[in-house]
Amino acid sequence: MKSRWLSSLLLLALLVTATRAAAADPAPPAVYDLVIYGDSSGAVTAAIAAQREGRSVILVNPTGFPGGMSASGLGASDFLGKRNTFGGIASEFYDAIAAAYGEKYIRSFEPHVGLRVFEKMLTDAGVTVVYRDPLDRTPGRGVTMSGQRITAITTLSGKTYRGRMFIDASYVGDLLAAAGVTYTVGREAESKYGETIAGVRRGDTQPRVHYTQRDKDHFIKDVDPYVRPGDPTSGLLPYVFRIEGLTNGQGDRKIQAYNYRVCLTTDAALRIPLEKPAGYREIDHELLLRNFEAGDDRLPALIEPLAGPGSKVDWNNMHAVGSDLPGANWDYPEASYERRREIEHEHEIYIRGFLWTLAHSPRVPEAIRRKVSAYGLSKDEFTDNGGWPWMIYIREARRMVSDYVMTQHDCEGKRSAPDPVGLGSFGMDSHVVQHFVTERGFAISDGVIWRVPPKPYGISYRSIIPRKGECENLLSPICVSASHVAHGSIRMEPVFMALAHSAAIAAGAALDKNTSVQDVAYPLLRERLLAGKQVLSP
Repeated sequence: MKSRWLSSLLLLALLVTATRAAAADPAPPAVYDLVIYGDSSGAVTAAIAAQREGRSVILVNPTGFPGGMSASGLGASDFLGKRNTFGGIASEFYDAIAAAYGEKYIRSFEPHVGLRVFEKMLTDAGVTVVYRDPLDRTPGRGVTMSGQRITAITTLSGKTYRGRMFIDASYVGDLLAAAGVTYTVGREAESKYGETIAGVRRGDTQPRVHYTQRDKDHFIKDVDPYVRPGDPTSGLLPYVFRIEGLTNGQGDRKIQAYNYRVCLTTDAALRIPLEKPAGYREIDHELLLRNFEAGDDRLPALIEPLAGPGSKVDWNNMHAVGSDLPGANWDYPEASYERRREIEHEHEIYIRGFLWTLAHSPRVPEAIRRKVSAYGLSKDEFTDNGGWPWMIYIREARRMVSDYVMTQHDCEGKRSAPDPVGLGSFGMDSHVVQHFVTERGFAISDGVIWRVPPKPYGISYRSIIPRKGECENLLSPICVSASHVAHGSIRMEPVFMALAHSAAIAAGAALDKNTSVQDVAYPLLRERLLAGKQVLSP
């Protein structure tokens, strides 16, 4: 009798425990209101925004961490004094960053602090996140369509996520491409949108109307590009191209260079010494060394101090030959996952070798060797990856082509979008696209542009949704509909966060009205955006 009573009591306890577990962790819905796919900071803000509205939402992240570049080395945030041009969840993120340091305003922060803030924001909002689950890009398998609507996405793990609305918040636009949305890759010609700084932009152009920072990021000395100096028959150095008839304004499918935004430290207790990487080839850095020997003694790095103990920096590309690797990434946007890993590895080997060369090669000016050799990777950053950032800096990939393409005219205030969902303010900025041989037989850069908008400008709602007649339940706030020139200004992390927040609100409006994203009435959307503390006008 006692045994039966104990058995009954145990069964009751198990039932109560199971009931509590079910209440605490309800089964996922068969169909989510919103499925967000992406690896960016915008993916986080979109998921939080949707969750706060009471939507059923899941964030499917192809990487193993949240926050994209804002948690993977891009510590120097590019709002450059324009902190008042974004609000909402993006503003909450930067406020939380500042609070982590006991400050009210922080522009540059350590990667692990960005990661912790993203993780806490997701946890506090109750967002469900699936990590390391990339989209199955096999034609016909990754995206299920019913007419002009996505009904589900399937990942390489075999999992299927069904939804009513979808957001592609990836840096590369794999979901929008698989859904058949029109996109482009590369640089438009001047004639495409009437942009005066579009397309090819030679560094030897004088005056450089496309670049307003004098000789920064350009060659200032004649540098021989041939394997055997002075001998064209010996071939070209790695990552230098011969292009006949290269003229300003030409379009092509080439994109600006990628790099890794490495976090370096001078703190002896944290410092991982810069070592020569396996696979190092001095010839890969011959252009750098010859540039020094030609008389350019500038430190080829933009070094931005990070908040915290004062020993860490965000190390970025600068000047003629830096940590960018032009020409190695042109096929990245549409490449297979395997090919992307190869490109990432090539960049890592190059940048590790670049840093080692600066610190150790006797052909580098002594002052630069002394300065660089004081740095190393930081033991307390990217601790599961030896201090190396998790993510390559994808400055540009696919760009959607919708009913409203943001262009230079929007950035310069010559045209104003009547339906803004966020603001841009950063300079129209492209890093080097390629090193090439001039008619004089020397190496020069192409593609570097910089021109600052006269004031913050609105980014159109139609630039984050497909054109009418294409996918009706997808938004793309990262691979936004913009020309190469305009994208160079829009592509900032705070802007991506703001646009993705707006995308989530727009998705909710479409759900409430049971309509397509193209048919969401802007007055209603604007009202909801302002309620979400978004900034829509300068």
